[in-house]
Amino acid sequence: MKNKLEKLVKRYDELTDLLSKQEVLSNQQLVKKYSVERKELQNIIEKIRTFLRIEKELKEASDLLTSDDPEMKRLAEKEIEILTEEKERALKDIKLSLLPKDPMDGKNIIMEIRAGVGGDEAALFVADLYKMYTIYAEKKGWKVEIMDSHPTDIGGFKEIIFSISGKNAYKRFKYESGVHRVQRVPETESSGRIHTSTVTVAVLPEAETVDLEEIINPEDLRIDVYHASGHGGQNVQKVATAIRILHKPTGTMVICQDERSQLQNKIKAMRILYARLYDFFQNQKDQEMIEKRRSQVGRGNRNERIRTYNFPQGRVTDHRINFSLYNLPSILEGEIDELLDKLIEEDEREQLELLETKE
Repeated sequence: MKNKLEKLVKRYDELTDLLSKQEVLSNQQLVKKYSVERKELQNIIEKIRTFLRIEKELKEASDLLTSDDPEMKRLAEKEIEILTEEKERALKDIKLSLLPKDPMDGKNIIMEIRAGVGGDEAALFVADLYKMYTIYAEKKGWKVEIMDSHPTDIGGFKEIIFSISGKNAYKRFKYESGVHRVQRVPETESSGRIHTSTVTVAVLPEAETVDLEEIINPEDLRIDVYHASGHGGQNVQKVATAIRILHKPTGTMVICQDERSQLQNKIKAMRILYARLYDFFQNQKDQEMIEKRRSQVGRGNRNERIRTYNFPQGRVTDHRINFSLYNLPSILEGEIDELLDKLIEEDEREQLELLETKE
């Protein structure tokens, strides 16, 4: 590991030197190439230099253990204890910096929440989760936009699809995909019996048009226009504005009818379609990686029960990391940073273990 770190520092210094040479400065392609490489190394170089400095000081302190002076030896032993802890922390920071970055972390997301088992209770919990994610996003200063929804008469949703735009939105939310289970007593339950319902969450990185423009053939899309309908199926508009888009090769279908404008519904439908297809093609491309990480935290399997919200106990438990919090009301008000941080921390720990087994 030390040799690897020294090589990284040497390469960084080489790049700094190259970028000062006239023959490089006169070649814009080389300037760009070396600048990008140097910038990628920049974040880790200071951490490496700190680690190497600690190693040097540790060696110097160890040399003092041979001293005939008992006080000097005592001070050296204390210094070694402190430096050893600093060295472990510095090495962990370096290894975290060396972990491969998820190229999708910086993307905006489209989140889809659907009622599963539990009828009206499941639909009400869809609304609870939507509120939780919305409050959290707004606290971060991120923009939330409803793409499509199917509300129920009692204030829930059979399904709601919305986008969240903000720095590292996908990085924070990517662990939310999966089945969320709720255990509580419905307001209509006179006997006080606890009901169990489920909701599924899918988190998709929002694709840029350029991500898919070479993959999607416009001829593969079937676009239908029809009248939007409200509760009970009654028509709510005389003009046909609802949009249904089918990607024929994959069978992926998107329906949007929330907007009063046909154009706006089509724009939103295409954004959802692009996100779903981007996720579909990305999963195909990275199938080997997906299989490997299904046993880890990673991006949740949408059929996997990942979390339980137990109202009588005021408890939220994430089953992937066996972690519980007993502040359910606060969590539903968007206080989910501790939960998300634990998931990220566990994912990084598992990746570090994989990295160390390869060394």
